Amino acid sequence: MSARFQELDWRRTPLGELVLRRRWDPVFDREVHEIKLNDEFLMSSLFTVSEVELARLALADLPGPLDVVVGGLGLGYTARTVLEHPTVRSVLVVDALGEVIEWHRAGLLPGGRALTGDPRCRLLHEDFFALARSSDGLDPDQPGRRFHAIIVDIDHSPGHLLHPGNADFYEPEGLRRLADRLHPGGVFALWSNEPPDDDYTAALADRFDRACAEIVRFPNPLQRREATATVYLARTAG
Repeated sequence: MSARFQELDWRRTPLGELVLRRRWDPVFDREVHEIKLNDEFLMSSLFTVSEVELARLALADLPGPLDVVVGGLGLGYTARTVLEHPTVRSVLVVDALGEVIEWHRAGLLPGGRALTGDPRCRLLHEDFFALARSSDGLDPDQPGRRFHAIIVDIDHSPGHLLHPGNADFYEPEGLRRLADRLHPGGVFALWSNEPPDDDYTAALADRFDRACAEIVRFPNPLQRREATATVYLARTAG
């Protein structure tokens, strides 16, 4: 394998073949880390603006101290941005892929050990969607625990899922359960790789006090165009 491209790890998982690779990108003139599941890119360090904005938008108007759940670890940009917020007290990061958690703990990803070494941060190897539908809630160590923000970046969008079993999370009953896991005035934030879905925003508005979809824009030099992602925000009353 050339010096410009290195496969750091390969694992067979219940979801398929998981690959972590590092390469030098001549267009950006920098090192890039990528995670692939089967033939799909889960995350690339080339494009992280929307993952960072997901956390910033979620926490922008919340008074502290804050207890936060992040569904989906990936390369860690969302979780690290949450920890940069001055009033965050605790962060629970839930990921179904234990291999990704191992990569962070082993220092195979930039900033991984800084994330895992922060005493406010706890990494949990669990299926976020299974916890979301559980009567005990999102923290197995504290059944019924509520949070000030629940931030999710797992599926590509509410209509483009990594697994069909995740679908109920986006439906009315799933949203009701989610709202029950938030403190009054708490925020649910969801990342999507697709344009805003008016039907999903309306479903959020039916279950939360307020809901909106924010478009995040960033340059894509590879395609010589502007790229966009969507951040859905929903807030409970109070």
